[in-house]
Parts: sequence; structure tokens; C-alpha cells
Amino acid sequence: MKQKPDLNFWKLWNLSFGFFGVQIAYALQSANISRIFRTLGADPHSLSFFWILPPLMGILVQPIVGTLSDKTWTRFGRRIPYLFIGALVAVAVMCLLPNAGSFGIAVGAALIFGLIALMLLDTSINMAMQPFKMLVGDMVNEKQKAKAYSIQSFLCNSGSVVGFLFPFAFTAIGLSNVAPEGVVPDSVIWSFYCGAAILILCVIYTTVKVKEWNPQEYLEYNPVSEEKEESANWFTLLKNAPSTFWKVGLVQFFCWAGMLYMWTYVVDAVSETVWGTIDPTTDAYQEAANWTGVLYAIQAMGSVVWATMLPRFKNTKMAYSVSLVLGGIGFALIPFVPDMYMQIIPFLLVGCAWAAMLAMPFTFVTNALQGYGHMGAYLGLFNGTICVPQIVAAICGGMILTLVGGHQSSMMIVAGASFIIGSLCVWIIKDKK
Repeated sequence: MKQKPDLNFWKLWNLSFGFFGVQIAYALQSANISRIFRTLGADPHSLSFFWILPPLMGILVQPIVGTLSDKTWTRFGRRIPYLFIGALVAVAVMCLLPNAGSFGIAVGAALIFGLIALMLLDTSINMAMQPFKMLVGDMVNEKQKAKAYSIQSFLCNSGSVVGFLFPFAFTAIGLSNVAPEGVVPDSVIWSFYCGAAILILCVIYTTVKVKEWNPQEYLEYNPVSEEKEESANWFTLLKNAPSTFWKVGLVQFFCWAGMLYMWTYVVDAVSETVWGTIDPTTDAYQEAANWTGVLYAIQAMGSVVWATMLPRFKNTKMAYSVSLVLGGIGFALIPFVPDMYMQIIPFLLVGCAWAAMLAMPFTFVTNALQGYGHMGAYLGLFNGTICVPQIVAAICGGMILTLVGGHQSSMMIVAGASFIIGSLCVWIIKDKK
């Protein structure tokens, strides 16, 4: 077997650059979906049900994309065709989703339209996102893999910053941040339009700059016979998966359940804690929603800084666990900080956890999967450890909200506790060096 060659910085950068645009789309979705559906008229106790679709689409789409792309060889590459098609669909849907309340239809019909658009958006984002992880697994050697995922993490967080700040920035330059009841403000609509434009430009850049190996070159660097690549189904792959796959998955369960509650309830939590309202028809609520986007951006910037600190830990599991503990503390602080600027502190702490969640699980798992083959299918299946906990959390969200007294701010404490449990589970992982 040939050793995969070292890639210079710019080749590693090009492998992941399109992720910047994909993450802008993902940031706009995660920061604004609850805001959009609350503006359209959704009840807070049913709000988490709208969040079932994104992870459900992920758990269906990403294994399919992984498995199909393992067997796809075209003149444009192995993974890139799926990336490009996913991005095109995402661009179209991003132009439709924020207009769900602008067509003069009834509230129920607007919610259904928004729900269908959200399903298509998350399907396409997942289709565009997964190939980036696979490209690193295919073309980067073990020595450089952590660096490659760190670059991907940097681009991911940078894209998040841009996406999160868009509504705040557009409001600052004069676009309306309020709209008639049931209609999404122009500041949000134009944020989605600009995000769509950047997404397609970034994906075109990666498509032009990255040249994937042909089948013969791939087999020289990845010594798995074509027969083995063709033979196993998903159930067989899961049965034969290394124990690290499942142990990291347990950590993922608690972390991503906590993140789902953040995405679902944090706009209302910040609005309730700082502005004293959860009424989406008020100017104060829309101002709180914009400020939450700024806090998300600060979280992402904190993630970039913390990501540079993670390699300084001598013990990788210690770095992972400490990061999750800091995130748990950050979540728990959100309901107790009534000053809008002091809210920066809890979000910076959450950013520490986010940095670790983006890079470390895939480092552990791809190291453990060497020699197993089916890298794309395995990474697609591993996405289930991101999607399943979100689905479970979304189903239970309304019930848990009732148990904590109906206060969305209390859901941040639930999220914090989930992260602390995840940090304890890190210590059962056995890292393959």
C-alpha cells in the first residue's frame, strides 16, 4: 500500500473551503428556524416537533450519500457530484423558506409550507455537507488528518459567524426587522438570499480546485478490495463497527440532544431572560432574536480560538471532556444573566464545547476505522449519532418544557446537564493512536 502523500496547506484548505458556504446555510437555519416558525404562529410547546425534520433527514440522507458515493466514479469525482447537487437544491430552498408567511395563505398552510421547505433544506444541506468529511477520509493521511479537520472546523465556525450575523447586520444598514403578523422580517429574508449566493460560489470553488483520485489511485492508497467495498450492508457494517464508533456515539447522544434544545429554545430563553418577553409579535422579541444571532457568532468565534488550544492538551480525552464541561456550565448560566452583553460569557463557554464536538469525534472514529473499508458509508452511519439524539430530544422537548414549568430559559439548564453527562462518557473511549 502506498502512503498517502502529505498535502500542503492550500490543498487541505481547498478540500474543505466549500464547507464555509454550507455552514452559512446551516447557521442561518439553526439560528432562525425557531424564530421563523414562532413568527408564523407556532406554539412553544410544539416548537421542538419542527426540529424533528432536520436530524431525520440527516439520518436518512447521509448514509445514502456515503454508500452511493463509495460506489460512484465519474469524471467530476467520487464525492463532489453529491456535494454540488446538494448545494444547488439548498440554494433554491433558501430562497423560498423565509417567504413562507409572504404568500397570503392561512397560518396552518404557511406552517406546512415552511415545514416542507425545512425538510428539503436540511436534506440538501446534509447532502452537501457529508462529502467534505469523506474527502478528508479519502485523501488525507493519518499524520495530517487532525490538521485537516481543524481547517474544516475553522471554516465551519467562520461560516457560522457570517450566517449568524446576517440578520443583525442587515437590520443595522436599514432593512426592516419587523413585519406584519405572520410574515418574516426583511432582515431575515435577505440573510437567506445572501447565504444562498455565497454557498453556491464556495461550492463552485471547491469543485474547480479539488481533483479526486480515480479508482486505480484510490485503491493504491486505500487498500480495500472492490469486492469488500461492494459486499456489506448497513446492518453488517454496524455489527462489525469498532467499539470506538459506539463509545463516541454515546458522548454524541448527550451533546447533540443539548444542542437541539439550544437551537429550539435559546431565542425565547434570551428574550425572556434579558428582554422579559416571549411574544414574537413585539419589536423586543425580534431585537432579542437578532442579538441571539450575534451571541451565536460570538460562540463560533470562541470556538475558533478554543480550537487552537485543544492540540495543547497532552491527553485528547481530557481536552474533549473539559470542553464539554465548559459548554455545560455555559448553558446553565444563560437563564441567570439578565444583561445582554454579559450573555457573551455563557456563549463563549458553549463555543468551547462546540469546537470539540466539530473535530474530535471524527478524529477518534476515522482513526478507528482504518482498514475497515466503506469509509463513506461508515461516516454516513456515524451521522446517526448526531441525528438520533436530536430526534429523541425533539420528541421529548414539549414534555420536558412542561416539566420545567413552561419556561424556555429552563431548557438551557437541561441542555447543560446533558453536556456534563456527555463529558463523563468521554472517559470510556479508547483512542487508537
